[in-house]
Amino acid sequence: MPIDVSQLPYRPCVGLLVLNKSGMVWVGRRVGSPNQAGGGWWQMPQGGIDEGEDHTVAALRELREETGMRSARILRASATWHNYDLPRELLGRVWGGKYRGQTQKWFALQFDGADSEINIKPEDHDQEFDLWRWAPKSELISIVVPFKRDVYVKVLEEFGDLIV
Repeated sequence: MPIDVSQLPYRPCVGLLVLNKSGMVWVGRRVGSPNQAGGGWWQMPQGGIDEGEDHTVAALRELREETGMRSARILRASATWHNYDLPRELLGRVWGGKYRGQTQKWFALQFDGADSEINIKPEDHDQEFDLWRWAPKSELISIVVPFKRDVYVKVLEEFGDLIV
């Protein structure tokens, strides 16, 4: 039986635009991402908001779980929520088939630590990324997971004044 996407809700989530001292943006390559000309699917950290969890608490928890970063401070939250839909081939396969995509509250953060603090192989959480790097704003849209590009354009516009 085909999935009726219109009947599925969006999964509440936070997205994290993390800047280093040089104004570059942290991106990680998704574990198991397709090997494309750009080297796979890259994205900024993101993750689900637990039921009853404050968005700010979720943002800092997800940052720690996915990157190991603790030396970061929130600069600003997005004014609106941003939605994206999963491509048809992922519907019914991720998040137990309960969601059509995600609705995301985005946060811009300043990372004040050393790169040696970053750990993408956590002991207490599933590994999300197999590589990471700092990227310039100009490169982000071309390397990001294709179905998230529209959200990234909006997030970069909203937080553009913070990025070098």
